[in-house]
Amino acid sequence: MVIISLDSMGFRDLNEHQAELPTLNKLINGGTWVKSVTGIYPTLTYPSHTTIITGQYPNVHGIVNNTRIQPERRSPDWYWYQSDVRSTTLYDLARQKGLTTASFLWPVTAGSKINYNLAEIFPNRIWTNQVLVSLKASSPLFLLKMNHKYGHLRNGIKQPQLDEFITACAVDTIENKKPNLTMIHLVDMDSMRHRYGVRSKEAMEALHRLDKHVAQLIEATKKAGTFDDTNFVVLGDHYQINVNKMIHLNTLFARKGWSSAKGNQTIEYNWSVLAKSCDGATYIYTRNFKHLDELKERIARIEGIEHIYSKEEAAKRGADPECTFMVEAKPGYYFTDESDRPTIVEEVDPDSLGQPDRYHGVHGYDPNKDGYQTTILFNGPSINEGKTIEKANLVDEAPTFAKLLGLEFKETLAGHSIEGVLKE
Repeated sequence: MVIISLDSMGFRDLNEHQAELPTLNKLINGGTWVKSVTGIYPTLTYPSHTTIITGQYPNVHGIVNNTRIQPERRSPDWYWYQSDVRSTTLYDLARQKGLTTASFLWPVTAGSKINYNLAEIFPNRIWTNQVLVSLKASSPLFLLKMNHKYGHLRNGIKQPQLDEFITACAVDTIENKKPNLTMIHLVDMDSMRHRYGVRSKEAMEALHRLDKHVAQLIEATKKAGTFDDTNFVVLGDHYQINVNKMIHLNTLFARKGWSSAKGNQTIEYNWSVLAKSCDGATYIYTRNFKHLDELKERIARIEGIEHIYSKEEAAKRGADPECTFMVEAKPGYYFTDESDRPTIVEEVDPDSLGQPDRYHGVHGYDPNKDGYQTTILFNGPSINEGKTIEKANLVDEAPTFAKLLGLEFKETLAGHSIEGVLKE
């Protein structure tokens, strides 16, 4: 099985552009397209990719955000390491059955037992560098070999060069190692949407580049002699929404004396109330704080707030059960963690786009927002041909993958295998 994640691909992308995408069009016509897939809350990359390979919601698998709660750091650590995942993963099930596995920038796989692993991680301390953190997180000899052969293709983490490097590494590995399960995460379109907007020319150009990368990966199985036995999956993890205003709740909390702001937009450790952004939504955490009604009332007054979920409501939706509130932004707005801005709500300066926390498109919202669904398509010898299925949930993908690989999760999953995808 080859699972290809095209980060931020939505149902709308295939619904409106299928005819322009020769590779994806062919996969759809010869396979099964599950058109509208409802994501998890928050609709962020790391929680979503962990759901995709565990079949659980974030409150169960443990990856409740992209980054950790480290308000004293301007750039907090991400949930890079598999040791943070509290649920069984598809790749561990495969390994236990003696199958070989390969992974290319699949989130939250650092330090895993994947046979051929290029982990997604970057240096977040001044005393380290990309080579050292990657060597620790990935399969070291494999990483060194791939960098030696294809490192000239990349330019740090800039796109589209990073996807070109990752695709080349995956193609090489499929051809020469023939893994039973390969997982590839390509981020070009997500990056372009953050910077230029969801339906921008740059984002659409990235979608066409991704179609070509999928073609390269399929061709690699033909060269490897494994094409006839390979089931392909191409999926999105979330979609995006255009934005033009930021909400800085930590700036409000600092002004109220509920936290202490620092000049670099971080927060002293003695906070009582903290906003932890998920972009389109934000967690609110409290410590030894008794004025919850006032807190909720103050948040509700702010421009751009769509809904405030209680701790219990957030947990029921699969979000972090340790939060006090979960706050949803209206379309067009997103949250930052910044603690010392001139105003609580601020327009995004177009000249600032591309800088940290400055976006034209974001995700993280309620997965049920209109037109915000992602999508997934299947193609291969075990897949029904020329079929469409209207709806599924992101938690349904892992049990479907397991069934395709002849694997079985022992624990009860939140999702179930998508009926109608597999041939009887």
